[in-house]
Amino acid sequence: MIALETQRLILREWRQSDRQPFSQINADPRVMEFLPTPLSPQESDLFVDQIQRHIQNRGFGLRAAELRQDHSFIGFIGLAVPSFQANFTPCIEVGWRLSADHWGRGLATEGAREIIRYAFEVLNLDALVSFTVPANMRSRRVMEKLGMTRDPAEDFDHPHLPQSHPLRRHVLYRLRRPADQRFRTA
Repeated sequence: MIALETQRLILREWRQSDRQPFSQINADPRVMEFLPTPLSPQESDLFVDQIQRHIQNRGFGLRAAELRQDHSFIGFIGLAVPSFQANFTPCIEVGWRLSADHWGRGLATEGAREIIRYAFEVLNLDALVSFTVPANMRSRRVMEKLGMTRDPAEDFDHPHLPQSHPLRRHVLYRLRRPADQRFRTA
C-alpha cells in the first residue's frame, strides 16, 4: 500500500510503534464518547490486527495517520467495509479517529479529502458512506465539509448495539463520485 500525503499528513501502513499511542487514543473518553466503550490495550491491538487483515484482504483500509512535521502518529483516516448488514450495505465507509489533542485543526477533513480522492480516482469507487450518532457534531461537520449529504429517511439503528443502547441510532451520510470522474481508469 502506497502512502498518501497531504499538506500536513502522511496516511500510511501501520507500524508496530503505532500500537501504544493508538491504545492511548482508544482509551481516551473524549475520543470514545460516541462509541460504545473505551478499548483496553488488548482490544486496541486486536482492532489494529483487524485493520491490517482488512487491508491485506481488500487492498485498502484504515490508514495510520501521522503528522508530516514531526512524524508523530495521531490516529487513523481511511476506508472500511462495515461488518454489519443494513439497508445501505454492502458499501464502503470513509472514517477517522484522531487523538483529541489534534482536533479542531481540520486534519480529519484534510486527510479524508485525500482518501476520497484516492477512492474515486484510483480505486474507481462510485460512492462512499459515513455514519455516526446524531450527537457527534464534530464528525458530522467533517462529513458536511467533505460534501457528504444526509437523507434522514436513511438513518438507522446500529445492529451491533442492543435496542436500549443510547448510541444505537445513527445518521448516514453519502457521497457520490462526481459525474466528470465516472468511467475514468486508474
